[in-house]
Amino acid sequence: MVGDWPSGVYFVRLASTNGRVGFAPFIVRPRFLGEHRVAVVLPTLTWQAYNLRDDDGDGVGNSWYARWNIHTVRLGRPFLNRGVPYNFRRYDLPFLHWLSARGKHVDVLSDADLDAVPDGWTLALDYDLVVFPGHHEYVTTHEYDVTEGYRDYGGNLIFLYSNNFFWQVVQHGSVIRRTEPWRDLGRPEAALVGVQYRGSNLKTAPWRVLPGAPAAAWLFAGTGLVPGDLFGCGGIEVDKTAPSSPRGIQVLAEIPNLFGPGFTAQMSYYETPAGARVFAAGAFRLLTLHPTPQISRMLENLWIHMTSDGLGAV
Repeated sequence: MVGDWPSGVYFVRLASTNGRVGFAPFIVRPRFLGEHRVAVVLPTLTWQAYNLRDDDGDGVGNSWYARWNIHTVRLGRPFLNRGVPYNFRRYDLPFLHWLSARGKHVDVLSDADLDAVPDGWTLALDYDLVVFPGHHEYVTTHEYDVTEGYRDYGGNLIFLYSNNFFWQVVQHGSVIRRTEPWRDLGRPEAALVGVQYRGSNLKTAPWRVLPGAPAAAWLFAGTGLVPGDLFGCGGIEVDKTAPSSPRGIQVLAEIPNLFGPGFTAQMSYYETPAGARVFAAGAFRLLTLHPTPQISRMLENLWIHMTSDGLGAV
């Protein structure tokens, strides 16, 4: 037991006698689901997929990112980079900083916590909004089912990065096995997220505000941005709408042809007949540790809209 600590991400600092310092991350789940009405789900399975630690000493990291014929990853391994997950500092930490700076109180969950929720109805009873703040590429079938069911029952979703819910993984004990992309299993991620992975590159560029999207009125309110204006900087991996995207999806901004013709990042928003609201940034790094005033205002507008029917912050 860690005591009466708020739900969140914590690191144990470890120091050796020769001055070396490392860290061990862990997540403190809420005392009960729904302690706060917003859940933030951290991509702990994806953290381990990108962990290139060489556990068996053969000179190659034990992950499919190190060698093409590796299809499994062992969970619970210490992370490289002094114990800090590769994705965490760049992708998850900025949003956690933003929450703390603005006094937002949330339940922080791991993939394992989400996988333990019985169904989407239970998640919808507990939370008005579920945020996936980082690169959430790998999910189990049950996680996908619960998240989709949550949306179908009217639960609101925010995806702040791109390439989410792309691969199915199957967990056996402390090992996950990568199987196939969800779209190849007949469940394209655009049907849930709104947009889906289109390509990757190291290039980045500003988003451009598009005309004609009703949701733009509240998202860009107070930012001074109007159609045609540029803001922020996104790229690395980009998402775009697909034939499976929900009917009525709105593209709010885009980074056109970033990696070549058709490789366009699209920021999207849609609503469902059940009342669900789903926002997806469509590219990496909408939010950084030091966001611009425009990005900060956009995120605050998004938070207000998704947590209180647009009438005020909770």
